[in-house]
Amino acid sequence: MSDILTSPRRSRFGRAMGFRLAGIGSSVPSNVVTNADLARLGCDPEWIVARTGIHERRCAPPEMATSDLAAMAGRAALAHATAADVDLLVLGTFTPDMCIPSTACIVQEKLGLDAPAMDVTAACASFAYALVTAANFLSAGSSRLALVLGADTNSRVVDPEDIKTWPLFGDGAGAVLLEAVPPDSSGQEHGLLAFSLGSDGRGAGLLACPMSGSRQPVTAEGLSRREQFMRMDGRAVFKWAIRLAEENIRQVVERSGVAMEAIDLFVLHQANARIIDGAREALGISSDRFLVNLDRYGNTSSGSIPLAMDEAWRTGRIGPGSTIVVCGFGGGLAWGSAVWRL
Repeated sequence: MSDILTSPRRSRFGRAMGFRLAGIGSSVPSNVVTNADLARLGCDPEWIVARTGIHERRCAPPEMATSDLAAMAGRAALAHATAADVDLLVLGTFTPDMCIPSTACIVQEKLGLDAPAMDVTAACASFAYALVTAANFLSAGSSRLALVLGADTNSRVVDPEDIKTWPLFGDGAGAVLLEAVPPDSSGQEHGLLAFSLGSDGRGAGLLACPMSGSRQPVTAEGLSRREQFMRMDGRAVFKWAIRLAEENIRQVVERSGVAMEAIDLFVLHQANARIIDGAREALGISSDRFLVNLDRYGNTSSGSIPLAMDEAWRTGRIGPGSTIVVCGFGGGLAWGSAVWRL
């Protein structure tokens, strides 16, 4: 862990312009699980709030999967668009419905789209990776209308007997519809003024589901050891995330050419209120320029950034032409940030 903090891997930076936000939507299960509900597991409700800022989260019923949440968010984003015009679907998730086929293909069918569809997996940074992927298709002229989703059903991979991890996570999804456009009449361009992606596999073991792939297929012995569930070194990930978020945001804003004071809103991955506060204080930015909704949804992983963006859009905190910073980070270790003019 010390190597990750003292000699972090480099980020790769780029720029992808020529598209605007044409639609946005989100979806969460109706079932609300409060901190008081978790007291029966031995969780201290006040400890959860003090350590994470989370008061409640949403958990999907047994019949609901990641594709269902993603499709509902996608329909909301497509409310004012013609689905037949969508020519690309990119879904960020690390809790797919199944290994084969991709969850993106299942969502494509649910939405009735005729477009290539693919999953992008980078744990809690999956939406950031999916956004940059679609942005580059649009910038290159290979797409004209792209649907980008982030969705995770974390309640299926978090161990309900792990009282230090179970309270942190919730289920949710968000979607953005991106449309290729030329500069507006003022000459202002829209898109990712700067983006950053990075990963550091030295931290792969800090957050992982051991029995979930070809390395360790499902066995009765593994199930008895509960190895199908997520394992996280929360303290190590916490220290890394605070430093990573502050440094990466500072770097990507500098490369965008936009002053930090000119950013309308900062939308960070909603993992832990103390991570967001730590990054905000290091950057010297007031809390009113950050959107925080993890108190109501917990950590929705790939869904957290678009879910928060949808709330900001609906409440008028951002709109057409706004400039925002998004920053995702998580297992891998992986991260992605962007300065985005909507």
